[in-house]
Amino acid sequence: QVQLVESGGGLVQAGGSLRLSCAASGSTLGINVMGWYRQAPGKQRELVADIRTGAMTNYADFAKGRFTISRDNAKTAVYLQMNTLQTEDTAVYYCNVKRSRVGIIIDYWGQGTQVTVSS
Repeated sequence: QVQLVESGGGLVQAGGSLRLSCAASGSTLGINVMGWYRQAPGKQRELVADIRTGAMTNYADFAKGRFTISRDNAKTAVYLQMNTLQTEDTAVYYCNVKRSRVGIIIDYWGQGTQVTVSS
């Protein structure tokens, strides 16, 4: 079992910044990918960014140039620095980890943290 604890969400004005943090605990051996997804009202959950153990990253188009994902493997934590936030970024942001176990990959999700960007 992997437990994810998220923090850093909140209310910010357009053009501002937020830094999201997610720390994993429990059975963390075998974690390969850590990332962030988001879900706005009336929309499906979508990938924001993820990062592999070797630091290879993947960003959604809307995140490129504005958001930066990073991880601390020793702490089993992942971070998302969000700059130049726009109202369209308003959503619930979820931490995600993918863990390999006995030949299968298991997804774990955080509880979500609300990010609200005002005009």
